[in-house]
Amino acid sequence: MSNAEPLRIVSLQPSISIVLDCLGKLGLLVGCTRYCLEALPHLSQRSVAVVHDSWSTTSDEITALRPDLVIASVPYRQESLAAILKAGHPVLALAPHCLADIYQDIRLIGAVSGASEGAEQVVNSMQAEIDRVRNSVEAGSARPVVYCEEWGKPLIHSQHWVRELVEAAGGEFLGEPGKTTTAEAIEQADPDVIVLAWCGARDRVPVDRVVAKRSWQHLRAVEAGRAVCIPDEWLNTPAPTLLKGLRAFADIIHPVKIDMSQNR
Repeated sequence: MSNAEPLRIVSLQPSISIVLDCLGKLGLLVGCTRYCLEALPHLSQRSVAVVHDSWSTTSDEITALRPDLVIASVPYRQESLAAILKAGHPVLALAPHCLADIYQDIRLIGAVSGASEGAEQVVNSMQAEIDRVRNSVEAGSARPVVYCEEWGKPLIHSQHWVRELVEAAGGEFLGEPGKTTTAEAIEQADPDVIVLAWCGARDRVPVDRVVAKRSWQHLRAVEAGRAVCIPDEWLNTPAPTLLKGLRAFADIIHPVKIDMSQNR
């Protein structure tokens, strides 16, 4: 490939496509997943092939697109990525655990796509918004206990970066990020807020049905009307869309004390 030819990228996770979109680099995509199309509907207007995600993709479908770089992010299946590498295609595999990791991944995607300056602007914007919300929480304010659920069978606590968002919005994250728990343990903890954001469910988690099945009707979060579903892409996608999750947390945790009218 000569220097004049644009990079050909295959994105195997929505977070990667979202970052490329924020950087104005969607034109580099030659392949993406159907989940990327759900996150970025305007991608369907481009000539981009749809491939399987980083768990189930095959080297054959990737080879057909002649990519210069394949970018994957967790969760991914190592065997799938190893097969792509064996077929001769460079793979960039990302595995963020916290906000700092996400910032570094954005910078890395910016570097490989020729948008380092734009990536730094995206990171700075994310940090500024998180700081703004954090500073809006009054010193000494009560910090409601927040249970965030990434999956319901088994029950799994949301990731570390979600805990950071909860804390920035003035809450106290219940449990250990990414670990399994039980309905009985959550009942005993009796959190002030319950947030269900199941991977792949978008905004369709049946909160009332879940509460009834787990006999959580008497929990303080349920009685106060603070058992809610937040779209999973706002919490489970390590990209700038996390700011939507932050604002949702702020609305739920401290709806009066934090002015969320800005930066909507």
